Amino acid sequence: MDYTNLAAHEEVNANGLIYELGSLYSYFEKVTDIRQAKGKRYPLAMLLILFLLAKLCGEDQPSGIAEWVAHRRDELRALKILNREQTPSHMTYRRVLQSMINTSELETMMGEYQRSYLKSGESVVFSMDGKTVRGTIPAGEIRGTHLLSVFVPEQGLVLVQAAVDRKENEIVVAPTILKQVNLSGVIVLADAMHTQRETSTQIVAAGGDYVWIVKDNQPRTRWAIEKLFVHEICNLRMGANLAKEFHSDQQVDKGHGRITSRKLMSSTLLNDYLDWPHVAQVFRIERTVYHSKHKGKTREVVYGLTSLPPHKASPAKLLALVRQHWQIESGLHYRRDVTLREDVTRLSVGNSGHNMAILNNLVICLCFQKGFRNLAKARRLFNAKPKEALNLILSAKSPTL
Repeated sequence: MDYTNLAAHEEVNANGLIYELGSLYSYFEKVTDIRQAKGKRYPLAMLLILFLLAKLCGEDQPSGIAEWVAHRRDELRALKILNREQTPSHMTYRRVLQSMINTSELETMMGEYQRSYLKSGESVVFSMDGKTVRGTIPAGEIRGTHLLSVFVPEQGLVLVQAAVDRKENEIVVAPTILKQVNLSGVIVLADAMHTQRETSTQIVAAGGDYVWIVKDNQPRTRWAIEKLFVHEICNLRMGANLAKEFHSDQQVDKGHGRITSRKLMSSTLLNDYLDWPHVAQVFRIERTVYHSKHKGKTREVVYGLTSLPPHKASPAKLLALVRQHWQIESGLHYRRDVTLREDVTRLSVGNSGHNMAILNNLVICLCFQKGFRNLAKARRLFNAKPKEALNLILSAKSPTL
């Protein structure tokens, strides 16, 4: 075949497969193959593309991936992905995850790839949270591979991800992964574990802002915020108007057999009192859930603080931001756990669980690039049209800076 007409942004691999520079496949080509040359039948980049292609088309277990490739052998050979009559066995895919890849290198490269697609702008939100890959928990133990991620909810990107050592917790790892992303103009959200003074200082020094929920891990700070709002809440219940030093907003949602009311009250009165770096507002959120089935209600009150001043974050925006953090549960963790069946896939040997999580992050990223928010729907389409999934892997999109 004549490759003289290749575009300046295209390359061709040894099997004749044409791909674009900056595509995901071009990153796969750079991953170090740590296997010895003797006995090597399949290039590592080819195994990775087969692995990801099968996952995009609906397979999650190594055995299912091997069968999917075997059933489409002729089609994959015609597309110049396979280079042999024989297709890889399921143990080959397991060995890819267990020992063929330098996990740290793969994590770095895939984070770089996803960061190249980050769309910047006003109020870009980074949500930070951890997740245990349950399929890695050894028998008789309670903890396996635990990964801390920085996720962009509206864009489906995992910008950086790192394993948390069994002798550490997420607080130790958080400063390290935050150094790996550009925080300028970014709002960082996380759960109460990460409400730490040092992390707050790091984020603001890097040009970003934080929105934290304050719980009992910061008892004096929580007590001070709670104390501020007690008097005003009592006055409101007695029919008084809201004092000028306070601002509030209420939002009501209906769905899933319940009505949820959220009331947020904010104030700047503690800015000079609290021993907290760069605090610009504190807030109180009261959530009341009315259950239609049980004819009852539940009530919860949480407190928080932020470096965003009132002119940048009204009570309505603060409510939206606090809710947006939990999109990491539905947008990343739920998709990996349920749709991609990460937790029920037994991967307890070597770094297989961590490597599978990296590939699952890529599946989410690629589906978002195609415009899909429903991962299951996207995978059904790709299974019917595998070439569309392949084009996502081989094509590069100009990064939006």
